[in-house]
Amino acid sequence: MSFFKIGERRRREQIAHALYVTIIDQSRLPGFYTRFGVPDTLDGRFDLIVLNAFLVMRRFKRVEARLADEARELSQALFDLMFDDMDQNLRELGAGDMSVGKKVKQMARAFYGRATAYEEGLDGDGLVDALIRNLFGTVEGALAPDHPIAMAHYMKLCDAALAAQADGDVMEGRVVFVAPESNDDT
Repeated sequence: MSFFKIGERRRREQIAHALYVTIIDQSRLPGFYTRFGVPDTLDGRFDLIVLNAFLVMRRFKRVEARLADEARELSQALFDLMFDDMDQNLRELGAGDMSVGKKVKQMARAFYGRATAYEEGLDGDGLVDALIRNLFGTVEGALAPDHPIAMAHYMKLCDAALAAQADGDVMEGRVVFVAPESNDDT
């Protein structure tokens, strides 16, 4: 591998790290848990990270053609970093070494299933139903009907906001999400 390729890979990893930090910070905002009713559990937090990562990865699919290969590589680097972090977090939580790999594979399958459902929901109908099944799938007791509707609205606002951001900014790891608190017209 040439020095150019090593430097390129390192830069891609740095950008993926910046994006992941932004996704984690967004996913930790209290409004998701207090106002929108996302379960404040390991599952709820995982699902919210998946949702916000999906929105960024969806944005990568929309870059201009000359940036498409680089965007795919960045998206993959972000995915790899996210699941390396999930692996590390499971180990820190005390999951046995023998079971971590299996759990991470289940989480990756869950990611792909949710990403497909959210993609179809944003491009057509069914986003609220996808959110009820996934993001709110572990809610105990009755689910407030306005919570999945508010989250669907948040996703649509974020999707539009990310689409409006310059390709250059997105490719450099600079993305700006919509604050859940600004989602007042639901």
